[in-house]
Amino acid sequence: FKALSDPTRLRLVKLLTGCQPGVCEGGALCVNALAHQLGVTQSAVSQHLRILRQAGLVNGARQGSFMHYSLDPDGLKKYRVALRDTLGEDFITD
Repeated sequence: FKALSDPTRLRLVKLLTGCQPGVCEGGALCVNALAHQLGVTQSAVSQHLRILRQAGLVNGARQGSFMHYSLDPDGLKKYRVALRDTLGEDFITD
């Protein structure tokens, strides 16, 4: 939950949620694109992505000299289960 407590990380997750195949190249975005859309430095985005990767929420894949990031569906499912267990069925809907 701490990984999602930062507003910038929440915005990153939201951006990546809208990044589906056909909308974004390969369903992922590079650090440059994320930094541009968020209006923050590439360094800041990289640091936030590192935390989200460690939490199991984001995957990174190298494409040429760039890293492209996407949401990890299995990681998101684990967090959804944890939220449901913590807050109850009425809070989380499918």
